[in-house]
Amino acid sequence: MSVLGACQCQCIRAAAVGARLVSTGETMADQEDNVTIPGYSRLLQMDPYLKPYERDFKRRYELLQKQLLQLEEAEGGFDLFTRSYKTFGVQRRPDNSLFFKEWAPAAEALFLTGDFNNWDKFSHPYTKKEFGKWELILPPKHDKSPAVDHNTKLKVVVHTKEGKRLYRISPWAKYVIKEEKSVIYDWVHWDPPQPYIQIHPRPKKPTSLRIYEAHVGIASPEGKIASYTNFTINVLPRIKDLGYNCIQLMAVMEHAYYASFGYQITSFFAASSRYGTPDELKQLIDVAHSLGILVLLDVVHSHASKNTEDGLNQFDGSDSCFFHSPPRGEHSLWDSRLFNYSSWEVLRFLLSNLRWWMEEYRFDGFRFDGITSMLYHHHGIGTGFSGDYSEYFGLQVDEDSLVYLMLSNHILHTLYPDCITIAEDVSGMPALCRGVEEGGLGFDYRLAMAIPDKWIQILKELKDEDWNIGNIVHTLTNRRYGENCVAYAESHDQALVGDKSLAFWLMDKEMYTNMSSMIPMTPIIDRGMQLHKMIRLLTHGLGGEGYLNFMGNEFGHPEWLDFPREGNNQSYHYARRQFNLVDMDHLRYCQLYAFDRDMNRTEDKYGWLAAPPAFVSAKHEEDKVIVFDRANVLFIFNFHPSKSFQDYRVAVEVPGKYKIKLDSDAVQYGGHGRLDHNTEFFTEPLPFSGLVLQNEMKLLSVN
Repeated sequence: MSVLGACQCQCIRAAAVGARLVSTGETMADQEDNVTIPGYSRLLQMDPYLKPYERDFKRRYELLQKQLLQLEEAEGGFDLFTRSYKTFGVQRRPDNSLFFKEWAPAAEALFLTGDFNNWDKFSHPYTKKEFGKWELILPPKHDKSPAVDHNTKLKVVVHTKEGKRLYRISPWAKYVIKEEKSVIYDWVHWDPPQPYIQIHPRPKKPTSLRIYEAHVGIASPEGKIASYTNFTINVLPRIKDLGYNCIQLMAVMEHAYYASFGYQITSFFAASSRYGTPDELKQLIDVAHSLGILVLLDVVHSHASKNTEDGLNQFDGSDSCFFHSPPRGEHSLWDSRLFNYSSWEVLRFLLSNLRWWMEEYRFDGFRFDGITSMLYHHHGIGTGFSGDYSEYFGLQVDEDSLVYLMLSNHILHTLYPDCITIAEDVSGMPALCRGVEEGGLGFDYRLAMAIPDKWIQILKELKDEDWNIGNIVHTLTNRRYGENCVAYAESHDQALVGDKSLAFWLMDKEMYTNMSSMIPMTPIIDRGMQLHKMIRLLTHGLGGEGYLNFMGNEFGHPEWLDFPREGNNQSYHYARRQFNLVDMDHLRYCQLYAFDRDMNRTEDKYGWLAAPPAFVSAKHEEDKVIVFDRANVLFIFNFHPSKSFQDYRVAVEVPGKYKIKLDSDAVQYGGHGRLDHNTEFFTEPLPFSGLVLQNEMKLLSVN
């Protein structure tokens, strides 16, 4: 498999949208007919089959406009509304008095208790305000210092109408910790006298997005929870060296259950304390920015943990508050609570949450988790999406949450033009990654989730010689035109226990015994290493407009992921990444690492991710050969298990001289070095698939 060529790239643009007032005398149908979506014609030009659903697009857009108008009238606009983290929770005022504010509509009374008042449950009552709000002001101490010291514990005491007394953490808590022998988390007042000040500007939005998906807690070879500081010192340099320009950080929003992988959030405004302090996370992001690396937050607004004492659930004693009442407010498979996106205060909370992470920590955008669950009332449960457009419109669509996503993207891209948002959606919702001014949901990218599923299916079910080349190419190219995809061969999902990483599917137990470069490669290690590289480059070059890799998988991490839990005796053995293996020159992991690095660096030079989709000129079933052009780069893959080819004619779009720029068979990547990199290849003007023909291209098989 070889890559040859020179370069071109193109940029992606984000746009904003205005507001429009509709007369109250109009019917809903009249309103929809009167709605004008500014860029809707562009969407229809790309996909005329959406025309029958114009009324659905107009209704969604109209709902967005009404929401923006209401924000303007009631809150002074979305800029102020999304800064509500500056008025809710606890705020220190210039005179060092502390202002506390909560939303607890079903509560009978609220009190504040903690270290500052020796845990007196009644000495500091909140005052009830309009719309379920509660407020409390604590004057400063006699020495003018704040009444609550930095790093001391607090609780909200909620008295319910039924006479119950509940102890709660503020939903707006910025820092929560769990004592070693405790079961639940505690709210800790975070107000350091000298907070960390970030000094490096955000890097510019890259035209080619190369994402390193990472989890701070497992980012160490040691069997323990690793820290933000460890990531900053030991992992960031590796990511920079590998050529990734973006990190997608998982499991940062605080979650009480470590084994949930960060997807059962308990405190939405708190950076997980198990890895260190908020300041240490700020430093991590600041250093990443100094290296030219963007940092995205894996944000979970699709659901929340059911925890009550240290979560949002039943904060005010009711079964709703932030959520729909059951059954609508419960996710049957995830055993979690579902937000009520039609609630004004829920919108305040979630939109302010996005703003908080952008402003306070200076993240550069978000990967939105669980979008499919949000978009449909059925949450995707028991539903196989066939691609029929009727599946994406109608009563099964939850337009409250859909409009929330439109609103989120509109606000983020208006306030932060270089912000990146990525949607995790398995349904294939049309216009998910088109701007809201076209009637879309406004995401920049969607995850190409069918690609890793295809690779795992192939490796599970088929021998090498039975691979269907046409089907592989179809999966890699089957994406909506004009909607950017992030392609990946595997993410954290494929690395978890219960599944196996690609390296494990390819080489299995031999990874423990035969990865030494001091002994001859066994057939399994040889074939496994070559396919590991080829699968990645094929996905990188053909699969999307962005690329993602999960930490450690770039070098064929030899073990799966399993977090400490009852089922494994709370072991951390598999909750780690063995970066130390890359540093051992006698092990072949460093060869896979080197290929991943040079693959990214080659893309950085030629920019194929930012180029239009590839032209596939060959997908030969018998030869197991795939050939395509992208960004003036010619990609040639030979997946045949036993055959090499010489003088193999392939078509190219651009005539001229070609040279090898990346070769998976190079010795430094664990290959056999069978190609002469000094060879120059010249095209001949012969008819072939409608293109000029390149003559005498030597193609290499992996045996």
